[in-house]
Amino acid sequence: MTQRNDSIQPHGGSLINRVATTAERDEFLNQAKYLPRVQLDQRALSDLEMIAIGGFSPLQGFMAQGDYETVVTDMRLANGLPWSIPITLSVTETVADGLKDGSRVRLDNSTGKFVGILELTERYHYNPAHEAAHVYRTNDPKHPGVEVVYGQGSVNLAGPVWLLQRDPHPYFPDYQLDPALSRAQFQAKGWKTIVGFQTRNPIHRAHEYIQKCALETVDGLFLHPLVGATKSDDIPADVRMRCYEIMVTHYFPQDRVILAINPSAMRYAGPREAIFHALIRKNYGCTHFIVGRDHAGVGDYYGTYDAQHIFNEFHPQELGIIPMMFEHAFYCIRTQAMATTKTSPSLPEERIHLSGTKVRELLRNGKLPPAEFSRPEVAAELMKAMKL
Repeated sequence: MTQRNDSIQPHGGSLINRVATTAERDEFLNQAKYLPRVQLDQRALSDLEMIAIGGFSPLQGFMAQGDYETVVTDMRLANGLPWSIPITLSVTETVADGLKDGSRVRLDNSTGKFVGILELTERYHYNPAHEAAHVYRTNDPKHPGVEVVYGQGSVNLAGPVWLLQRDPHPYFPDYQLDPALSRAQFQAKGWKTIVGFQTRNPIHRAHEYIQKCALETVDGLFLHPLVGATKSDDIPADVRMRCYEIMVTHYFPQDRVILAINPSAMRYAGPREAIFHALIRKNYGCTHFIVGRDHAGVGDYYGTYDAQHIFNEFHPQELGIIPMMFEHAFYCIRTQAMATTKTSPSLPEERIHLSGTKVRELLRNGKLPPAEFSRPEVAAELMKAMKL
């Protein structure tokens, strides 16, 4: 049964808003110099923002121990609601010992700017190896998500948060569309069914193919590239956004596509992150979510379609968003079109596959990816970026 956008409630039923009002902000500023401080890294800063704008609804802050433990082991909050990634603020023992439960904590960014408030309710120890094994399915410290878990403090701070103020994005202010605004835009366009697409990579022909396949069956496409923290060897967010601008301008019906940024950080948690990404897009108002090959994967840590299989562990109604599963797309030499094994009669040697690693290698060597892999305007933009 097709779900209608006006019936798609945020996860948990209400869209959270933890952005301080003017009066609250003035109160926090007056207290600022007397409050203990915790400095946020890039991921924690993204998490603060996503909590505050409702992207992580129903979370109102960093997870208490009860929620943390059931999320790690069972992919559910303590109340049973599906949730697959722990959202925590970790600090050292020394920092934690200097704080008091029931007090307010000033949250600063990496430059020392006052950006938020934590109403501290709890401090608790956790087992990094246990978290890594469950969330990332590996204890290998070379995994980028596991590396973060092993490198952070040994104590989690829990409690509701406030974002001091909602600032324009420093690089993509025109594409900063928070969940309340994306929902309003979907409604204004009369879209009842909306499919969301997540990526941390530049768009290529396989992406375009599955996006357009999905767009054949819904009212609108929500292109939602992630612009939070990623691995150092991932293509920078500004390059990826320029590639999307090119694609939307030249290759998509512009009245059926909305391009906006996803401010959250990558975890590289593969299957678990596919669920997480779907719930985020539900909060933004999407009714459907594209899950392709090795969603949110890295290296060889996950099976090709593990991120699709994990949806079978939940009842569709409790997730509240419909996953749209796609196989690995390729250019079929025989039919001279994009296809998957479901639609192509070709032999393996008649299929053109290129990995992101291979494309980066071509670009570094001054070679454009073939037209079967990338639109020429996008390839030129990537080449230009590699030369900078």
